[in-house]
Amino acid sequence: MSHLSILPTVLRDADVLARSLEAIGLQPRWGGHLEGFAGERQAVDLQVRLDEGQSLGWRRDAEGTLALVGDLQRISRSTRLQQLLSTITRRYAAELALAEAARLQGSARIRVSP
Repeated sequence: MSHLSILPTVLRDADVLARSLEAIGLQPRWGGHLEGFAGERQAVDLQVRLDEGQSLGWRRDAEGTLALVGDLQRISRSTRLQQLLSTITRRYAAELALAEAARLQGSARIRVSP
């Protein structure tokens, strides 16, 4: 049984999240729905499909943050997915810091290598 759940996060910028997903080798797709058990559907702003066939998505919540949408019961049992979520969060923080540094430095080009 696959039940979609929504998990609050501290992520706010969907563009930075999309760049972070691309930087770690995932193919983000804007919009759409994730499907769960018995035709359950959740609209998302951004989503990725993982090698295992699972999908993760993010949607804007009432507080303006990007909530994670996915089969969190299955994710909680997968060490690889837990590591992936940690990698996404770290890369997001790095991309956000780089964007802020570039904004403060004007024309300077700053980047992080994988």
